Amino acid sequence: MQEQSFKERDGLQRLLKNDISVIVDKDNGDDLFILKDEFEPWEDTHCRIDLLALDQDGNFVVIELKRSEDGGHMDLQALRYAAMISTMTFQQAVAAHAKFLGKSKTTEDAKAAILKFLGWTEPSEDFGKSVRIILVSPDFSKALTTTVLWLNNNDRLDISCIRIRPYNLQQRTLLEVDQIIPLREAQEYTVRFKEKQEENQHVAESNADHTRFDLIVDGKTYPKRWKNDIIWQAVDLAVKAGISLTQLQAIFPQQRRLFVVDGNLSLEAFLDAAEARRASENRSFDRKRYFLDDEHLFHIEGKTCALSNQWSFESLSLIGEINSYLPPEKKMSYSKCT
Repeated sequence: MQEQSFKERDGLQRLLKNDISVIVDKDNGDDLFILKDEFEPWEDTHCRIDLLALDQDGNFVVIELKRSEDGGHMDLQALRYAAMISTMTFQQAVAAHAKFLGKSKTTEDAKAAILKFLGWTEPSEDFGKSVRIILVSPDFSKALTTTVLWLNNNDRLDISCIRIRPYNLQQRTLLEVDQIIPLREAQEYTVRFKEKQEENQHVAESNADHTRFDLIVDGKTYPKRWKNDIIWQAVDLAVKAGISLTQLQAIFPQQRRLFVVDGNLSLEAFLDAAEARRASENRSFDRKRYFLDDEHLFHIEGKTCALSNQWSFESLSLIGEINSYLPPEKKMSYSKCT
């Protein structure tokens, strides 16, 4: 890049700002949303993040660019930036994106654009819970790649290394783009391995994963339910008690928590409709994240709904929100099994 006078800011950064798909694997459902270029996390420092983005789960993505042949010390620099933005709020992200959009746009425009990308109707507590890092350079030193591999394996970080090399052809510049860490062929395995590591770590730290609960409704006990099952059971009882779709969506405002499609559909028809909608948004519908069989789908007001099966123990507080819409004789409570 240096030999060909391919600039870092006016060349590489401008290219990715205008078309981030160059380094994104959309075929595997990944996508990024540029919040801001040249983002300064703290006003009293001279640190600038080349590109700050969001992924589809609402995580921040720090994109650090270098045109040197070894990547320099971009790994340490990106870690510093990731730490700086780890506490960034949704409103701060909106303000940053409003500046990116320019004077003709307002913070409401920026907020709407972010929510549309995430598929949310309003900000979620899941926003900004983690920070990913993408390093982009013509090449990476062995010291840098060794550090990245060690950090990914030991600290449960998510750092990718993308190699971009320019070539001249008939007075045009062509770019060869390769993801070298993690290898694309091994990426799914790597993600699953890290998820397993996190699960084992959580079990080692707490016995909470083994806890079961009894759900009590109008004197009837639904015993020994896992946390995911007890959320679904509570929603099922609420639907049977007459809760409206509007009320359910108020409890679960994020589309990925309650996925709704038109029509009273069978499972197969629901999956076709859900995947078609996601495809129109250039995304994929992750079947693993929902209760998906005919018995677990909800049919309300001419629509079919699938409930997420991804819940934390803090999510049990949602049962209290469901309670607020139920008649007195249908009030729910839950307790740990003894």
